[in-house]
Amino acid sequence: MRPDLRLGSGSATTLAHPAAANGGLVAHHNVQTSTAGFTLTLVSPAAMSRKELAAAIADAVAELRAIDFAYSPLREASLVARLRRGEVAPDAYAPLADLVARCDAMRAATDGWFDAWSAPGGFDPSALVKGWAMERAAARVRAAGITDYAVASGGDLTVRGNAPHGGPWIVAVHHPYDARRKPVQLELTSGAIGTSGVTGRRGHVVDPHRATPVDEIRAATVMGPDLAVADAYATALYAAGDAGLAWFPTAEGYTASLLQEEYATRGAV
Repeated sequence: MRPDLRLGSGSATTLAHPAAANGGLVAHHNVQTSTAGFTLTLVSPAAMSRKELAAAIADAVAELRAIDFAYSPLREASLVARLRRGEVAPDAYAPLADLVARCDAMRAATDGWFDAWSAPGGFDPSALVKGWAMERAAARVRAAGITDYAVASGGDLTVRGNAPHGGPWIVAVHHPYDARRKPVQLELTSGAIGTSGVTGRRGHVVDPHRATPVDEIRAATVMGPDLAVADAYATALYAAGDAGLAWFPTAEGYTASLLQEEYATRGAV
């Protein structure tokens, strides 16, 4: 069966479905914020109207945009930008303090390899915030009564329930450097995939111990229940390399694989 979502070799892409097996509607919606583009694929219950589905999409989009306005380092008025300029303290606002605490927890969990404070220019939680925003958007979708959905961005996604064809979401993870290689195919009905390097980018992650960009050719993939955590782990694993595989599997259910320059895949499941 063809994959429902593709990760790697560019931005995340979603297979278009004309109708849902459950008799509901299928909606694909793209959103662009200051830091990333997102794709929402929703399968509505059979009894949900188009108006109700549109309202669910609008609510999820509003959540993504609200988080972007509040926490994007690219927006001068955001809390993160103000913190970077020294205008507010990390504990000045409860939501900002919570975000800082999440980043500090991931720093501890990764032996310092995920460090939002090591970014050029100061505090930058983007590697965690994107996944957190996607999970928040997914929560808004569930609150609207939709239990079958996928939210994807770049090499990251979170899914729940079934794809439009009625079975698990089929995710194809493409090789970042060799298009001739067959994609790894995964089936999910719940959970998240966070990646770093699967789109072929290099130099986008800072080694917090050396304060220099990581220029290695590698790709890290982390699966688990929450995308914010999976994405932060993937960023840290990309920076740490083989040493980071010792963190997995975690008690919370996160597993990982690492593709190195010589194209050998190592895993910790």
